[in-house]
Amino acid sequence: MTSDVLRFGIIGTGMMGCEHIRNLKLVPGVRVTAIADSDEGSRGWGRLAVGGDVEVYTDYRELLAKAPVDAVVVATPNFTHFDVLSAVFRTRKHVLVEKPLCTEVEDCFRVIDAAAKHPGLVWVGMEYRFMRPVARLVEEVHGGAIGQLRMLAIREHRFPFLKKVGDWNRFARNTGGTLVEKCCHFFDLMNLITRQRPTLVYGSGGMDVNHLGERYDGEQPDILDNAYVVVDFADGARGLLDLCMFAENSTSEMEIAATGDRGKVEAFLPAHRLVLTRRDRDEPATVSFRVDPRAREAGAHHGSTFLEHLAFRDAVRSGGAPLVSVEAGALAVGMGAAAERSVKQRRPIELRELGF
Repeated sequence: MTSDVLRFGIIGTGMMGCEHIRNLKLVPGVRVTAIADSDEGSRGWGRLAVGGDVEVYTDYRELLAKAPVDAVVVATPNFTHFDVLSAVFRTRKHVLVEKPLCTEVEDCFRVIDAAAKHPGLVWVGMEYRFMRPVARLVEEVHGGAIGQLRMLAIREHRFPFLKKVGDWNRFARNTGGTLVEKCCHFFDLMNLITRQRPTLVYGSGGMDVNHLGERYDGEQPDILDNAYVVVDFADGARGLLDLCMFAENSTSEMEIAATGDRGKVEAFLPAHRLVLTRRDRDEPATVSFRVDPRAREAGAHHGSTFLEHLAFRDAVRSGGAPLVSVEAGALAVGMGAAAERSVKQRRPIELRELGF
């Protein structure tokens, strides 16, 4: 870096790219100096989000070649991530790439190889790790509060997928499928919490409510809107994902319950609450978390994008390792891909079938 300010370029200024811009404006010591997007409307959103002087490009490759930036955020459509990362790896810039790392497992493996040679920090955007009740749940499990973890259940009951530019997110060929696009977050959390290797995935799901009447150039969307996924882990833990995307106005959008042989710890969002119960105690312990209202208003992820950028900035400054590696991002994609295959083929999928 040539100054004390970490200069960012944002590649892709749709909904998530603008969330990154708004959160970076809250982070001390950083500045967004360039944006790139091929869509004119998205470029306009990016300019508004920056709210000041910024270099604007229609081609991300031109931004990488010309813009005065030290780091980039890749927030382009999922199916473009591999190509954009390949271009980033021809520079020395630090990069935070939005989830999913790629839509194809084979491309994830190629990114792992390239990232190992890249001089900059390579970080996969998994902001769910940084939601405060979730981070505290991880601490409690790893600290032994519930004894040996045996069961981990994650429920997300939420609204349908939002509209995206060009409706790219209506088709699994562009997203990787719902269990990759949306649920790589949850598979990443399963791996983080259990600290075990996933071995077997079984999924059951469908597109039963949302998008049924939609057509794009005569083609009906093919993305799942609900699913159950069970994951077996090498050391005996089991994970369950319960996803429903036609459950607007649920009391809890997300719930995580980790249960061990001594107790149970639960995280609730958007209540920002954690509850710890023990088998040998009658009274639960409850912790509530305050979220900076500026960070809450800057995005749709309960203030976690801001906390993730603080950690990314600190890792760049210190030369430290990414908290979310490309290996972790690839494994989450692999589990989602296995779950999608399981739904289609109606059978359990061994992760080794996908090369893990």
